[in-house]
Amino acid sequence: MAKIVISAQIDLPAENRAEALATAKPHIDAALAQDGCIMYDWSADSSNPTRINVFEEWESEEALAHHFANDAYAGMRDHIGTFGLTGAVSRKYRVDAEGPVYNAEGVATEAFD
Repeated sequence: MAKIVISAQIDLPAENRAEALATAKPHIDAALAQDGCIMYDWSADSSNPTRINVFEEWESEEALAHHFANDAYAGMRDHIGTFGLTGAVSRKYRVDAEGPVYNAEGVATEAFD
């Protein structure tokens, strides 16, 4: 069963970003509590004052489907919408290989050994 990774960028007016992040914890915690959620995080983009970066990792497509059908997802969507969403891009990836960045010798490598 392949893992699913989601990478998203959410743009808000710069003056709203800090509050959007500060008040997102209940929504983030709700997602993290769901079966099949490995990682779920929102963070301020250090290069763009209007952007929130979202990273999610799910055990399977079924786990992600459950998330999308759950109140945690609807709550997050509604929450971020109250801060003047100006743009958003989200992509999902099905992971077919996984491995450490550093090999046994401590060297960063692109290879999946």
